[in-house]
Formats: sequence, C-alpha cells, structure tokens
Amino acid sequence: MLGLLESEEKVVAKKTNKLTDKSRMADLLDYYLDSHAFLKLSRPAQKDYESCTKVIRASLGSVRLRDITVPKAEGAYEEWLKRGTYRANKIAAIMSIILNKAIGMGLRILNPVPHMDRETNPERKVLWEPDQVYAFLDTAYSDIKWRSIGLIVQMAYEWGQRIGDMRLLTWDCIDLDKKRCDITQSKRGAEVHLPISDPLMHVLKQQHDTFSFQPYVAPQIKPSDGAYKPYRKDNLFSYVNDIKQAAGLPDELTAMDMRRSAITEMVEAGVDITQIKQVSGHSNINSLTPYIKHTYTGASEALAQRSAYKEKQ
Repeated sequence: MLGLLESEEKVVAKKTNKLTDKSRMADLLDYYLDSHAFLKLSRPAQKDYESCTKVIRASLGSVRLRDITVPKAEGAYEEWLKRGTYRANKIAAIMSIILNKAIGMGLRILNPVPHMDRETNPERKVLWEPDQVYAFLDTAYSDIKWRSIGLIVQMAYEWGQRIGDMRLLTWDCIDLDKKRCDITQSKRGAEVHLPISDPLMHVLKQQHDTFSFQPYVAPQIKPSDGAYKPYRKDNLFSYVNDIKQAAGLPDELTAMDMRRSAITEMVEAGVDITQIKQVSGHSNINSLTPYIKHTYTGASEALAQRSAYKEKQ
C-alpha cells in the first residue's frame, strides 16, 4: 500500500508540476527540464544540463528532496569524481542551480552543494606554441576531410574564442566584404567584434565557395539525414586527435587549449587588459588572472624595465 501511495504521489507531482519536499529528486529534474529557466538556455547549454541531470538522476533520483543531506550528496559526488574533477564539479554546480530553483519556489529543503567538501578544479597549463599551431593547420588543410576542423581550430586560435562557439559559427556572423566577424558568445552572452586576417580570409572564402548554401561556417563535410550539420564535440575532438597524430604533435595538446594560448600570447605581448577583454568577452579583469602566467618573457620584460628605470636615477 505504501508503495502504491508513493507511486500515485509521483504521478500527481508530475502531472501538476506541484513539487513538495516529499517529491523525489527525479521529479524536480523533470520539472526543471520543462521549465522556462531551462528552455531559455542556449542549445549547447541545454545539452550539457541534460547530460548532467542524467548523472544526478542515476545517483539521487529516488531520494526525497527533504532527505538530500550533505553526506548523501557527498556520497554521490565521490562517484562523480570518477568522471574527472572538472566534470564532477560541473554536475554539482548544476544540481545546486536546480535545488535553488526549488527553494525559490518555497520548498523547505536544503541545498547541500555549498556545504560539500569538493575538489578544486585542476588548473590546466598546457599551451600551444605557434609552430605547433602551424603544423596542425598545415596537416588539417592538406586533406579535404579535415578542412572544417582546421578552420574551427584556426578561428579559435586567431580570435581567442571557444572551440564550441567556432564549431557552431554561422555565415550570418561573417561579413567577408568588411572582413569582420560578429559573435555573441554562448557562455556569457558577450558580444565581440573581430577582424578577419588575410590568411584566415583566404580560407573563409574557399569555405564560402563550398558551403555557403547552408548555415554553418565549418560543418561536417558530408550531410547527415539530408542536411549538413555542425560537428559534435565527441567526433570533433576525435578528428583533432587524428590530425595531431598525423602532424606528430604531443597528445597533451587539446583544441580547448587554443583560447588560452591566444589570450596568453596577448598578455605576453603587452596588450592592454581592456583590449584583451574586447577580444575574449570577459566582463571582469579578474577573470583574466589565470591567463597571466609566470613566464620567462614576462620576467625578462619586468627586469629590463626595472634596469632602465634605475639607470635614469
């Protein structure tokens, strides 16, 4: 009888979208994925949320909201860590957002995430050297099957943008006559306006001649279900690995490092932080701190300026 009552309660909660502290985490996840807050997210963000909520559902889906304690959440987090620290923290952050949504609706429940003992995301320090970038692009552009991958990576590097935004870039953002690209970044919604260099313009014109009939700047080279589609994250990174191997590049390099490499190069070149923000889309100068590395170039410049100052005294 108790099991029947619980089942009926779950059905009622799902039908009416009326959540209580006795509802289960799975009910809250269903509610959130059907909410306006979720629907207004960009499609890439929605996919990320859907992926993370599947993990949350598998770990805590059957637990009542009022019973989600810090120890229970930390137990689930220990399982998530098997997916990597960064991913575990992303899942926890999304669970926190969803629980706060329920609390904002008036549910008297605990959000345990701020109280959890979590690992610190490891700081990734890998950077591409310019000659490694050129070797990658030479290899990518040597084979038509890799041309779109090469273009995605080249745009990410030249413009200091995220691979995901370049993967989904559409022709309506590109003005070949004015040699500029106007992007609204998916992560923060920042608008950035970027010049197109002559080498990049050469590749973009070739790409436009081939693919201007469909919306994506660098789509998969073969149609799927009758349409040209952007690369998925998984197959894009698989192709990147194939190109790296063909070019004899280290395994540790990833396409995701392109943005960090570009911004770090601007910092080392002495570009004003305000100007770097106009390229990177960061709203806060402090957000650029991770890109300011302790480098030989930076140290040499600092000591040279100090020596010049002392000589004037």
